[in-house]
Amino acid sequence: MKIGILGEVFPGENRVALTPDSARQLGKLGHTCSVVSGAGLKAGISDAAYAEAGVTVYPDAQSLCAEVDVIAKVRPPTSDEVKLFRNGQTLISFIYPAQNSELLEELKARGVTTIAMDMVPRISRAQKMDALSSMANIAGYRAVIEAGNNFGRFFTGQVTAAGKIPPAKVLVVGAGVAGLAAIGTSVSLGAITYAFDVRPEVAEQIESMGAEFVFLEFEQAQDGAATGGYAAPSSPEFREKQLAKFRELAPDMDIVITTALIPGRPAPVLWTTDMVEAMKPGSVIVDLAAERGGNCELTRPDEKIVTDNGVTIVGYTDFPSRMAAQSSMLYANNVRHFIFDLTPGKDGVIVQNMEDDVIRGSTVTHAGDITFPPPPPKVKAIAAAKPKEKPKELTLEEKRAKEAADFRQATRMQVSLLGIGTVLMLLAGYYAPPSFMAHFVVFMLACFVGFQVIWNVSHSLHTPLMAVTNAVSGIIILGAVAQIGSSSWLVAILGAISVLIAAINIGGGFLVTRRMLAMFQKS
Repeated sequence: MKIGILGEVFPGENRVALTPDSARQLGKLGHTCSVVSGAGLKAGISDAAYAEAGVTVYPDAQSLCAEVDVIAKVRPPTSDEVKLFRNGQTLISFIYPAQNSELLEELKARGVTTIAMDMVPRISRAQKMDALSSMANIAGYRAVIEAGNNFGRFFTGQVTAAGKIPPAKVLVVGAGVAGLAAIGTSVSLGAITYAFDVRPEVAEQIESMGAEFVFLEFEQAQDGAATGGYAAPSSPEFREKQLAKFRELAPDMDIVITTALIPGRPAPVLWTTDMVEAMKPGSVIVDLAAERGGNCELTRPDEKIVTDNGVTIVGYTDFPSRMAAQSSMLYANNVRHFIFDLTPGKDGVIVQNMEDDVIRGSTVTHAGDITFPPPPPKVKAIAAAKPKEKPKELTLEEKRAKEAADFRQATRMQVSLLGIGTVLMLLAGYYAPPSFMAHFVVFMLACFVGFQVIWNVSHSLHTPLMAVTNAVSGIIILGAVAQIGSSSWLVAILGAISVLIAAINIGGGFLVTRRMLAMFQKS
């Protein structure tokens, strides 16, 4: 199968849909890759690097489209580019079908099968093809870097001879892929990081990364994962409580990064004008939802502004493109994985399986029809956990009956063990000499007492108990050493083996005890 990569004509777009590494991986499956000359220059990839990886370099898009079976891009194609496509070709690109109905009509008219990378379902099996998450991850990281570039202080606190520098306080609104990336970057830079999300279930993820979850006391009736992995739209009552909480936090925050956005919908306004006015001079707001209007009321898409009170608002819409090399690598891998799924036979033949959740959900035009919107996936993005049965509280009579039953069972076990042991000792005494029985009785009693002691020890006490077993092992060593000098070679060998095993037990006991106790030490 011939795969062709077009250069991006959208102003300011620096990404490319193929890297030399992804081309080599596709080549191993028998596919041949080609690229328009200069397509990867803005991402730091020269035509020579492509040629070295076995990629054919075409002089223009027209000659490439005439030869290939699959065309891959980053941005949606323009009308001029669509005119280059032919019937039966497959296009893999960001499409945003909900906003580009005219583009879908043009692709349908050309007979193109269109795979929208922004429509990949958010289910576990499709994570390797989820280009939106790949780009959101980069956007979240870059947002913190942009905030630091416009912030006049360190992120981390410092105590120097010249004075004390307090750490920056960062608030991340939305804990999706971009939000979690921003949280991780902010925490790693040393800032005191707070995060808010309408889904209380993400609190553990936020706290595990070292940030503090801003909890809002409100009964959430809808499952936050019910909309395909995105946060559900909030009710008016919840929104008012949310805004009140943000107004409370605004004067203390140095940096605010907003990430709340559901594809295909306008961005909700979460940071209003009065919140911006309440922030300190020099504070920074980075709005990752600027492309859809912005979460901040004063955001201007593709611009950076400074308000009258000295707050910088960054509304760039091309954060992934500002890290073109990294973005291209991740996006190219997403496309490569999708091509792998489209060719299950690994023979270069595309199988457009419309029964497959991932392929059906991502296909927006096929066989001369518009197939958007797709049906909901059969597999939920996050499976609902089955409610755990609460343990039944026993009444006083039931507790007494249970204790009596446990006591009877333990008694029966002990009596059975004693009975079996007595029978065995009687049999041994009948056949064994008296000198052997004197030691055997002591040995059996020691085993019985040791079993009862160890069996009834709580699990939480096993580590201190190990130190006691070391003392027992020491007694064994002393007895074994005394027997090594015996005239019987068998006794001497058994004594040496006893010394070895007991020494290993003592050494291991000390190592395990030290390691366990170290877990409870602060340093």
